[in-house]
Amino acid sequence: MTVSYKKLWHMLLDRDMKKKDLQEAAGLTKYAINKLSRDEDVTTEILGKICAALDCTTDDIMEFIPDIK
Repeated sequence: MTVSYKKLWHMLLDRDMKKKDLQEAAGLTKYAINKLSRDEDVTTEILGKICAALDCTTDDIMEFIPDIK
């Protein structure tokens, strides 16, 4: 199963925010933003910071995609 953060990027577009704006609002490192951009695993702490900054839940910013067998 893989994770996708497409919902997060769509939310940023809807709010007229850039990744840099999210980084500053949530207090994230550039490394964390890069991991999110590549749909890599991040800690729940990072997800929590994003949700707090954007006033949303994890369901609003990410989804799990099942592996095709």
